[in-house]
Amino acid sequence: MKSKNYLDYVPIISARNTWSVQANNIVTVHVIHRGFYAWIAEKFFRRPHITHIDLDAMGSFVFKNINGQRSVGMIANLLSEKFGEDAEPLYERLIMYMRILYNNGFIYYKK
Repeated sequence: MKSKNYLDYVPIISARNTWSVQANNIVTVHVIHRGFYAWIAEKFFRRPHITHIDLDAMGSFVFKNINGQRSVGMIANLLSEKFGEDAEPLYERLIMYMRILYNNGFIYYKK
């Protein structure tokens, strides 16, 4: 069985959550809590309906460069150009970050 190269995947930002860019160029993802258990948490435990998650500088750069056209490999090249040595170990960090975004439902991959 032939395995696919993760750098060839093309991520797309999920429309399930909204996001905005702050004045300091940091991305904030606004996660809306849905479902019965979220409703119970809001009513009885005073949990917020929307959670705001601020990404760091590199995470914001990666998130803003996800456009449905660029592959993970292309984003890695842009990240290397922008941050240089600060992004090292580049591929391991980027792939782990993309997995976190995917597992939290912030992105999905083009088929």
